[in-house]
Amino acid sequence: MLEKLDALHTDFKAQIVNCTKQADVLNLKSQVLGKKGALSEILKSLKDATPEQRKEIGPVSNNIKQDIEKSVQAKLTEIEIGEVNAKLAENKIDFSLRESLIENGLTASGMHPVHKIQREVEDIFLSMGFDVLDGPHIEDDFHNFEALNIPETHPARDMQDTFWFRDMKHLLRTHTSTIQVRGMESRKPPFKFVGPGKVFRCERTDTTHEMCFHQLEGMMVGKDITVGNLIYFMKTLLKEIFKKDMEVRLRPGFFPFVEPGFELDIRWKKPDLKKGESEHSGWLELLPCGMVHPNVLRAGGIDPDEYNGFAFGLGLDRLVMVRYAIEDIRHLHSGDLRFNKQFKSF
Repeated sequence: MLEKLDALHTDFKAQIVNCTKQADVLNLKSQVLGKKGALSEILKSLKDATPEQRKEIGPVSNNIKQDIEKSVQAKLTEIEIGEVNAKLAENKIDFSLRESLIENGLTASGMHPVHKIQREVEDIFLSMGFDVLDGPHIEDDFHNFEALNIPETHPARDMQDTFWFRDMKHLLRTHTSTIQVRGMESRKPPFKFVGPGKVFRCERTDTTHEMCFHQLEGMMVGKDITVGNLIYFMKTLLKEIFKKDMEVRLRPGFFPFVEPGFELDIRWKKPDLKKGESEHSGWLELLPCGMVHPNVLRAGGIDPDEYNGFAFGLGLDRLVMVRYAIEDIRHLHSGDLRFNKQFKSF
């Protein structure tokens, strides 16, 4: 009798695997556990067994019955979930998929111009041997201010200029210089890298200022680095971006994290909405730069008596505005696909 029970159990397991409908599962259950099912037929001969055999067969038959019931319930649930998922997949409605997207394609608007130029600038620096690093948007006071030689009394720490969290220990990074600090902490000189990303400042928005914008900051640290090295890399970058030699100038500028510090300007023709590029030529402030301050090197674990270097911060949004003659920075963050479509290249 035990052999018959084992054979019944094995046969049931083989059959339930192939069931694809709930009705098939219930029919199989009835054939095995019903009043006239296979298990009942086997147990009818229990009356002829000895007391010792009954003690052995009873628990085995109960275990088999419980296992069959569990398998039936699990299979019913599996089939039900599969049917529900199939219906959801068949009747799924994407509310964001408009007819215009279906007609024109999901990539109709192309890549955002800031993203395009960021990729291009990264490729230029990679070709010159720089690494590309990344960092968190939420920073602490040390990496955003203290390690960059920005004192507690500096106005950049005020609530009016920075988005602080309630603990007043964390903030939305105000520049990608934080990537420079983290880069120094994780590397040993000589090295050179750039760190692109989004930054946040409590700015009053206008045609050239936004609360959220994009920067790419870079750093080169080694021995006997000079301002000449800085100018070479910046002019090479601008030539590759604008496909021509760009006229640049350096003006003295104060930034706590560099000494000496400079403002790098480029000769720029301001766009005219009616006439296109205007004839008026002026200087456009493009990026701050300079030789890394010794205190910043020390904060990054580097001996300033042995190593020096330069650092720079490039505004990607302004670079896009110059390259594509965009008159208002707010277009870049409008989310208007009609604006993005103008820069489609694929």
